[in-house]
Amino acid sequence: MKRLLPLIAVLFVLCGCSVELPGEVSSDMTPEEGQASCTVTIECKTVLDNMDMLDPDKKDIIPPDGVILPECEAAIEEGDTVFDLLADITRKKGIHMEFNSTPAYDSKYIEGVANLYAFDCGELSGWMFSVNGEFPTVGANAVKLNDGDEVRVLYTCELGQDIGNIYGEE
Repeated sequence: MKRLLPLIAVLFVLCGCSVELPGEVSSDMTPEEGQASCTVTIECKTVLDNMDMLDPDKKDIIPPDGVILPECEAAIEEGDTVFDLLADITRKKGIHMEFNSTPAYDSKYIEGVANLYAFDCGELSGWMFSVNGEFPTVGANAVKLNDGDEVRVLYTCELGQDIGNIYGEE
């Protein structure tokens, strides 16, 4: 049965099912000298202003300052995407992350980070990300990273309006 578990996990991914990344806790993400890197932050500060909308079962998991991962520097390789970075850093830092993969569209949707999921704080809530202050209109697996990029993974309660992304505006 243990030999079947990896195969079952692969089948879930190929079928577009949810996947939860296991936590292999390691604090070292520091790039070696000369290695490309970027900074990354994970926050859910908007929830603090919307606790009345938050699923009551989730109140105890929200950090008092809304910071899940303070800004840190992480090594990246050529071709790495925002999704690659997020999957790697959450695994190494022992932070829960769950995503949905849809191979037909080559898409990965971040459903939950640190056990906080889309719709936990209202019908317009969920996870968004920015790179260098810009909110891409594509998934995290479609945005390639460059040396020096600043990645912010943010929880929104208002479809991005509360984190500086006005969805649909050009």
